[in-house]
Amino acid sequence: MRLGPPTDDELRRNFEAALTSVREGGGVSSATGLDMETEGALWAIARAHPRIDDDLISAAHRAFAGQLDGSNAAARRARIAHVTAPADPDRA
Repeated sequence: MRLGPPTDDELRRNFEAALTSVREGGGVSSATGLDMETEGALWAIARAHPRIDDDLISAAHRAFAGQLDGSNAAARRARIAHVTAPADPDRA
């Protein structure tokens, strides 16, 4: 049983394993620790199999980099804050 979030090294291994899986026609396992953006990019590769465009591979690497540097989480928090912010009565 995991007691904390995966380390960056564990995330890298999980990402590489998932990328290999989808490139070979498989899917993405659950409980990898990968965020929604990264998983979404990996599933896009799986859906494109066997005609996987290099842009999809690059997008998966960018999404994973965003997970590691925190920018995916920051963007997600900003979207949530925007949606849950009280309405501005002056803009009605």
